[in-house]
Amino acid sequence: MVFAYDTEIALQVAVVLANSALEPDTLETVEALTEVFETHAYTGRHDRTRAELDDVRAARPRLHALLTASRDDAVELVNQMLAEHRAVPQLVRHDAFDWHVHAVAQDQPLATRIVVETAMAMIDVIRADEMSRLGVCADDDCEGVVLDLSRNRSRRFCSTTCGNRNAVAAYRARQAAGT
Repeated sequence: MVFAYDTEIALQVAVVLANSALEPDTLETVEALTEVFETHAYTGRHDRTRAELDDVRAARPRLHALLTASRDDAVELVNQMLAEHRAVPQLVRHDAFDWHVHAVAQDQPLATRIVVETAMAMIDVIRADEMSRLGVCADDDCEGVVLDLSRNRSRRFCSTTCGNRNAVAAYRARQAAGT
């Protein structure tokens, strides 16, 4: 594990949400948001309403900007996000999770919690000088965010789809060069 568990969850959710705005948009229903919430064991308030979905969808450009920013630009964005939501970091323990940090109450709106928890996670990334763990997909036609939590830092694509497309293209190029 590169980062604490709560940091990794916040980063993973932020990447999924940022990438969901790409074509085709994969966050168009309340059920899709619920799936993200449950798949990543996100905790706290989840209203399962269209208004909540719209608020989370509206946060996606900010998440993308933060996750793809340079280190110094990320610092400015993190500070803005935390100040905007009057974040007050506190150690909490709930459900199956041992002590970890939350900076807003669990009853705050989901979009607020996602923005603040992503900003808090980015504090760990910035302080550890691990910005290279975040990047943009190596596929020339994709702007998806890549979160590389692997030991050897080998992840280059945002999804299996982009990775497979590039592997097939490389294979075809090798085959064409050999004939």
